[in-house]
Amino acid sequence: MNVLASIPSPHRGVVNIGPIPLRAYGLMLALGIFAAVSVAERRAQRAGLEEGTVRSVATSVVIAGIVGARVYHLFTGYDWHRDGLVGTLQIWKGGLSIWGAVFGGAVALWWVTRAHAVNRIVLFDAMAPAVAIGQAIGRWGNWFNQELFGRPTTLPWGLKIDLANRPLEFKSYATFHPTFLYESLWCVAIFVFIEALERRRKLRRGQPYALYVVLYTFERFWMELLRTDKATHVFGIRFNALLSAALCIGGMVAFIGRRRAATIVVERHPSVRDHHVSDEPSV
Repeated sequence: MNVLASIPSPHRGVVNIGPIPLRAYGLMLALGIFAAVSVAERRAQRAGLEEGTVRSVATSVVIAGIVGARVYHLFTGYDWHRDGLVGTLQIWKGGLSIWGAVFGGAVALWWVTRAHAVNRIVLFDAMAPAVAIGQAIGRWGNWFNQELFGRPTTLPWGLKIDLANRPLEFKSYATFHPTFLYESLWCVAIFVFIEALERRRKLRRGQPYALYVVLYTFERFWMELLRTDKATHVFGIRFNALLSAALCIGGMVAFIGRRRAATIVVERHPSVRDHHVSDEPSV
């Protein structure tokens, strides 16, 4: 019954489109990037930015994000003994960290927009929830690669993992927590929640980005404690879990700070209506 009530895993991380074999990990990554850029462009226009603003910076941001994602993984979770120097370039096998991707992408976004009259806070607000959509799609690449799953479980939605891909200490277990699915669903929920708050004019400028950080890192903290893959530990705790906790707290401070800053603006300029502060960015 446990075998019947479980999520199967693909035995090969390859998708055949006609005669062309494609690495599923790379395909899901590409689909996630395309979706994130499309959603971010729509959100940016809705916020008052010119059409094409997101597309004009997308290439630089995506490249920097991929480089940052790989570099971060090489120093926090890469198995140098097993994969060696050659494996550092084999990104189709997995090993792209969201932390490095966000940091690299954010640095590139700041750099490419510094010479343009674009309000960066508005652009970050437009892109952050869109990144969540990209993550929701991209996480399915981990399913194809049978990687980054959680501890063993007998729950009906346990993920079946081939014997060759199980950690040594869990070789006798067949099903594991599908952390890729948990995170994918959570990221969709983040996007829907932020969009709903924005449409009800409940968020001020800078708060959508801060709220994305808070919600994602809150979930990621628990996922890190659940996962079984190799990772750097500090004080006996996975480094990414500690980073998640720190960023979650920082996001809360930023969220509250943006709220207070907007309130001060309204108090100093009582003729300015609240929704002008939150929904009409200067560009």
